[in-house]
Amino acid sequence: MPSDFQKKLWEMWEQFWKWVDEQTKGEPWDLVHMGDSLDGVHHNSTSQITHNLEDQRDIALDILRPIVAKCKKRGGRFYMIRGTPVHSGESGCDEENIAQQLEATPNKQGNHARFDLWKDLDGSTINFMHHVGTVSSNAYEATAVNKELTEMYVEAARWGYRAPDMICRAHRHRMIQIQIPTAAGRGWAVVGPAWQGRTPFAYKVAGARVSTPQFGGYIIKKTHGVLHTLEKVWSISHSEVEI
Repeated sequence: MPSDFQKKLWEMWEQFWKWVDEQTKGEPWDLVHMGDSLDGVHHNSTSQITHNLEDQRDIALDILRPIVAKCKKRGGRFYMIRGTPVHSGESGCDEENIAQQLEATPNKQGNHARFDLWKDLDGSTINFMHHVGTVSSNAYEATAVNKELTEMYVEAARWGYRAPDMICRAHRHRMIQIQIPTAAGRGWAVVGPAWQGRTPFAYKVAGARVSTPQFGGYIIKKTHGVLHTLEKVWSISHSEVEI
């Protein structure tokens, strides 16, 4: 049976997708899953609902199928990004299985779960990948995100291809956005929240152990030629104060 926390998290999940419906107002939208669609068996952990990866995949499919179906019914495409190997299998093998069953849009190599996605949104280019640098102090939370965006610009200049207008990352489970002015208007780096509570592993990681987890997601839109995001993020309180 689900715990009180899991019931609350599921309530947030349902509220999030109602919010997406309200914000998109019947318009078509693409869906990008940013990776780690199952938890795997990692770091000698025992906190998963099951260590049977087949069961974990079935749970992921049950949760994601209605959302993917809604996306496709609206005329959108579904993309799956490969996450961390300890969660999604080496080279994303477990995530590839889920992506195939959900009929995610494959890349040119035929992979349904991919390491990166370059996506056009009404003339703007967005780059999606799972990983981004982490930080042990929340005071420097923006550093690795700005560094990632800067490195994308350096590589684009070095090899002569168009730099992305926005980069989207995951992995850190905390929402943050960086904006810098560019000749095209502005450059964006976005790291999204996740749908996982604080695990025993997080309690020994500097920064993570003192912060409450974040849940939710975001919508990327282009309105009047301007790229921007809409986000819905929740957190939960720390443990109760005891007397």
